[in-house]
Amino acid sequence: MLEKIKALQQEIDEAKASTLEEVDELRIKYISKKGKINQLFSDFKNVPNEQKKEVGKAINDLKNFTLDKINNLRDSFSKSDSGTDGLDLTRPGEPVKLGTRHPLALVKNEIINIFGRLGFAVAEGPEIEDDWHVFSALNFPPEHPARDMQDTFFIEKDPDILLRTHTSSVQIRVMEQKEPPIRAIFPGRVFRNEAISARSHCIFHQVEGLYVDENVSFADLKQTLLYFAKELFGEETQIRLRPSYFPFTEPSAEMDVSCSICGGEGCNVCKYTGWLEILGCGMVDPNVLEACNIDSRKYTGFAFGMGIERIAMLRYGIKDIRYFFENDIRFLKQFESAI
Repeated sequence: MLEKIKALQQEIDEAKASTLEEVDELRIKYISKKGKINQLFSDFKNVPNEQKKEVGKAINDLKNFTLDKINNLRDSFSKSDSGTDGLDLTRPGEPVKLGTRHPLALVKNEIINIFGRLGFAVAEGPEIEDDWHVFSALNFPPEHPARDMQDTFFIEKDPDILLRTHTSSVQIRVMEQKEPPIRAIFPGRVFRNEAISARSHCIFHQVEGLYVDENVSFADLKQTLLYFAKELFGEETQIRLRPSYFPFTEPSAEMDVSCSICGGEGCNVCKYTGWLEILGCGMVDPNVLEACNIDSRKYTGFAFGMGIERIAMLRYGIKDIRYFFENDIRFLKQFESAI
């Protein structure tokens, strides 16, 4: 038995392999369940008792020798492959595509930066609001027809709990908590029960602004918005203010900017008027100030609000608002260079 073990060890020591497949064949030949070494263990029962200790140790030593031999052969092929192929095995298996900023985020951040240079801080508030902050405190009486201007998603009735229809609710919260002077902008997501089409959506984003202090005038509002328009659309941009109506401002106005696509000459984007409407604005109604316990005889203020989707569509020439919500990688990839 010992001679048989010695001969098998010499055979294994002289074994060679030129491929990993041949290494695996050697493993099967010698140390698998039906291999030669396993057969030695089967024959061990026929060994005389006085030789069992010596033979058992020899078989175990042979098994360990064979495992080392096979592992060394396998390792030699691994080292050879890594050296000849020149592969960096730490690299990802496939190219990793990096994401980009969403166009709405790009425009929102740019608007925040522009007003930040004028000293406007950023404030945020809850998207699920109550009637007081969304309507009543903003000079919407219970039966006022202006409430019908905004189709609202109500969550509960009595008391009314709803998804905010504008970020003006954050203006109320800031005025309730802080004494003038107040100078802040309010970016956020808003909700209205509207049919989804190329020009409208039930979810969209706004940036509103508020400035309350002593002796704030409509001229301050106009100059602030002119600076904003020139910073966003270019130094040649002009603005115009048209009379309008909002329950929370008096007087109120809509602001247009000269069309940056045609330079004011008229095109299909501006409907051949040379102007594009981008926001609403006005002087804060005294009733709104009083609802927030701010003395309207001492303080005045202005407010404005714009849709981020509207600005982004004008900025990038996007004709369908639904593109912003589809997360189509082909659409989003266009804005890599805008980061």
